[in-house]
Amino acid sequence: MSLDVKADLQEQAQLGDIDEAEFVDCVRTSLPYAWDLITGLVRELHASSEAFTDNRVPPPDEQARGQLLRALASDSIRGALERHFGVRLAFQNCHRVAVFQPGQANGDSYRRFVSPRAQVLNQTPELRNC
Repeated sequence: MSLDVKADLQEQAQLGDIDEAEFVDCVRTSLPYAWDLITGLVRELHASSEAFTDNRVPPPDEQARGQLLRALASDSIRGALERHFGVRLAFQNCHRVAVFQPGQANGDSYRRFVSPRAQVLNQTPELRNC
């Protein structure tokens, strides 16, 4: 299971749309490593004048890696995080998360980060099976 969904949120979903703030809170409590990493990157981004900030440190264990993959592989989770924090997320390999200023989402820095060239350059033998 990727999210620990409380019964009342499950019931909301069965009846129709859910409150996005409750969904974001579910993500926060279910995927604490991913939440903390992204929150830290958002803080770094807001404290700088850069177009983006990113993480290059591998997760400490497989549980943390799984949380990060679940958060960024799910369109609904990723989208909710982007809306909540007001940023654009990008992802390479199993841990390189980048947080972009909203106005930079279609800029040169973003296009370079998400390019096939950047993905290939970010590959290393130790990341082969991450």
